[in-house]
Amino acid sequence: MARFPFSAIVGQDEMKLALLIAAVDPSIGGVMVFGDRGTGKSTAARALAALLPPIQVVEGCRFGCAPGHAGACPGACTGGKAVKRPVPFVDLPLGATEDRLLGALDLERALRTGERVYEPGLLARAHRGFLYIDEINLLEDHLVDLLLDVAASGENVVEREGLSVRHAARFVLIGSGNPEEGELRPQLLDRFGLSVDVRTPKAIEDRVEIMRRCAAHDADSAAFAAHWAQEDDKVLQQIARGQRKLARIEVPDALMADAAGLCSAVGVDGLRGELTLMRASRAYAALKGAKAVRREHLVAVAPLALRHRLRRDVLDESGSSARIERALVEHLA
Repeated sequence: MARFPFSAIVGQDEMKLALLIAAVDPSIGGVMVFGDRGTGKSTAARALAALLPPIQVVEGCRFGCAPGHAGACPGACTGGKAVKRPVPFVDLPLGATEDRLLGALDLERALRTGERVYEPGLLARAHRGFLYIDEINLLEDHLVDLLLDVAASGENVVEREGLSVRHAARFVLIGSGNPEEGELRPQLLDRFGLSVDVRTPKAIEDRVEIMRRCAAHDADSAAFAAHWAQEDDKVLQQIARGQRKLARIEVPDALMADAAGLCSAVGVDGLRGELTLMRASRAYAALKGAKAVRREHLVAVAPLALRHRLRRDVLDESGSSARIERALVEHLA
């Protein structure tokens, strides 16, 4: 069955925008999607990955090396030719072990031949693609710590069982969860560049349209995908244009001052909030085809970049999104 088209997802504009921004600039740090069950969180992430053009890798390389970086991995892939491969989309199961995540000694081969050979894990498979974690708030703490280290460095280091292995592991981390099932550890939440709150659509016409499109997809997924292929192609062109323009987007000093003032006004700890806000604003400007970041770009992405970084205020019972909107009005009116 063909994937559900990205452009066919009804509503959820904020979630789709966050995913597009992360696709344009993966250095932003991934997307955290909290919300009700059955609201298209995993569907949107998978649809975006399937939409992106194939990447070039060295044939036979188990670490996803690009042709220009052949031989930089433990797999000695220097002799392979370049082939195209779909953008990796890897699910991290909640019950995954540390060995499954990081990789480990190939015990079968070690017992059979006596060789110590490293068997890559999920982090190697996700390199240059997406690592998706459903119900991330239920992930075991020791796996969270490992993810924090790799997400920060872009490199997976394995030192165990006589092995000493180091390989690139740069991916867009996408997490989803239901807040009713527990909160996410602050250390991991802060590592996500963008955060989205997803709610069940309230408008009857939206709910009816969702049912209509799901029924059409179930009946003939290939025909449904073909029907939306033109719209998906427009999204792909927008991403490609944004990636090309990103490095040339100017960020005026006045916008940096606006970002710093906004983060200070809402009480964001550290400087990661400002940095992420400016990167997201620049990526959004690139998506829009602008030459420089404007205040409207910063205002559009501020809730995505800051809502999960706010300290709790016992004297203010309004949600983080409301606090950000209020600060935008007061300081950037």
